Amino acid sequence: MRRVYAALFAAYGQQHWWPADSPFEVMVGAVLTQNTAWINVERALARLTESIALDPAEILALDPAVLAEVLRPVGYFNVKTRRLSVFCAYYLAAGGFAGLDARDTETLRRDLLAVQGIGPETADDMLLYAFERPIFVVDAYTRRLFARLGLIAGDEGYEQIRRALETALGPDVPLFKEYHALIVRHAKQACRTRPACPDCLLRENCPTAPVPSMTSSLVVSG
Repeated sequence: MRRVYAALFAAYGQQHWWPADSPFEVMVGAVLTQNTAWINVERALARLTESIALDPAEILALDPAVLAEVLRPVGYFNVKTRRLSVFCAYYLAAGGFAGLDARDTETLRRDLLAVQGIGPETADDMLLYAFERPIFVVDAYTRRLFARLGLIAGDEGYEQIRRALETALGPDVPLFKEYHALIVRHAKQACRTRPACPDCLLRENCPTAPVPSMTSSLVVSG
């Protein structure tokens, strides 16, 4: 796991992820990025901050139809309007960032998962990037990359993969942040759904990469 990280970091460098000006912005982004590309989240956040301050009370004060229209770039905007509103109400009721940050990691994770519309990946995005907790975010890119490298089977449950990664790497918030960002970068550039293996910097140690043809170098004896 650490050799893969070192290779990715050497190739791509620091990713400066998650791009946000505040922990609350990270959390809003985590809700909005479900099933959409980050560029769409950036567009929606820009539209939102043109209208109001990025504040849970101001978001809740917006007419739901207006908020839905602002969030249109992220897709499923009516669903995400409801999810964001539910999360903002929960955030305020919990005492804001200070109230949530006072909870231990296990309790905070359990409480976040109890909020409607917050699944494991969204909760772990918040825990790692907003609350600086040593929780590894497992997304589709993580599963794809490590399965192709033979480091996991690929059909394990979310929690099994998360705990395996955290055990292998040890609790390290900066490492977890950078590793997740590097996996996303590499999965988009090379380890795609249809992999670009010739361009992959990990191909020599990837058991699923195609073996170069040796036809031209074969010598037939008889």
